[in-house]
Amino acid sequence: MTFDYSIHKEMENIVPFCLEDKKRYYYDLMNIESSWTGRIDAMYSNEFFREAVQLIINSIVLFEKGYFDCALYSLRQSMEVCTTIIYFVDDSEDNAKSEMKKWKNQEKFPMNNQMLNELQKRQLVFADIKNKMFVFFDEVEESKRKINKYVHKQGFDKFYVSRNNPLKSKEAEKLNAKLFEDYKAFLIKSIGVIAVFRLAIDPFPLLLRDDEMYSRTGQLMTEAYGDSFVEKYIGEDNIAAYKKTDLYQQYFNAIIKGEEMCPSVLNVVKDDYIDRSKIEEIYSQIHLLGIYEKIAVAFVELTEKISNIYIYGGLTWYFTDIESKRRSTGHNSNDFKNIKDKKYNISFQEVFLSGLEVCGELFYLEHNEKFNSSEINQLNSIVENFNTSYQQLKDEVQNLSEKINIKF
Repeated sequence: MTFDYSIHKEMENIVPFCLEDKKRYYYDLMNIESSWTGRIDAMYSNEFFREAVQLIINSIVLFEKGYFDCALYSLRQSMEVCTTIIYFVDDSEDNAKSEMKKWKNQEKFPMNNQMLNELQKRQLVFADIKNKMFVFFDEVEESKRKINKYVHKQGFDKFYVSRNNPLKSKEAEKLNAKLFEDYKAFLIKSIGVIAVFRLAIDPFPLLLRDDEMYSRTGQLMTEAYGDSFVEKYIGEDNIAAYKKTDLYQQYFNAIIKGEEMCPSVLNVVKDDYIDRSKIEEIYSQIHLLGIYEKIAVAFVELTEKISNIYIYGGLTWYFTDIESKRRSTGHNSNDFKNIKDKKYNISFQEVFLSGLEVCGELFYLEHNEKFNSSEINQLNSIVENFNTSYQQLKDEVQNLSEKINIKF
């Protein structure tokens, strides 16, 4: 076996590391990826936060391979990507479009510190957050200062050639141990930065941790930050400071005025689950449900034969406390293609499907036994009542639009 000098040179001064908690970091990063904003004007921010998460993952991979300065540079990039998106969102619509155009066309564009200074000058959402959470942001600046020392090679201890020197093995060992601890601290702070910058878009990742908020909100794209996630990457003291911001207070005060949903209604709204034994309780707050939710509840109330109700070609469905007799739990759009014309009691594996058009949408009912003639008549009556109300509403909207000369 011949000696490969090129491989020797590639690895000569590289000291690999092993992050035992790597999978935990990846799992925690999913908490950020699951905190998507539903703000229509800021939907594109989700892509920036996903990129920031990817840069963190890249950093971990690079660090374990021993390329520590590249790993730290990737951490710094993740924070800068977050600054960029807030620079766009925390601005007037016209100016944001102008700056976004420059960014896309790779024209002259402000550096990270310039963007941060501009955000502070605007005295809008981010400035308020930074002022209230000054302890957190002071810690971030200190971490960035230390990261830059590694990235810019300030000091012999930041050199690769100082970390695997056989003549100074004890000193090299200390340097690597310090780097390992520094990196973990920088990694935690970088993840915290992404989490906090995400809160500059809207406060839902924190609001949804509060039972009072959760029970007053509909089905959202955002999932709440976990308790352990907040404690590790942000800190409860910093969260308490964030809750004093105008942004958080505005959302909190608006939501708290709403009616709190009881558990059975919350299950319908949040989880698409209809508990037939709680129908009476659900009807006590039926006004809190959307139109399709009301339709699904009306069907389920009628008969205990229904186990699942599918809409949008099976992309969304409501499930019930009635267990399906189907051995398979899967389904796809092809299962519903030929149902519309046949309408009732179509054989579907071990059960039956029926398709009903209500308020402009096809509802597919999965039921364990065939509907009898009485049930079919009642289902038709439910459909007719909803469709009549739906048509009346459409007519009212059309009449109104004609009065103000708007065509739909």
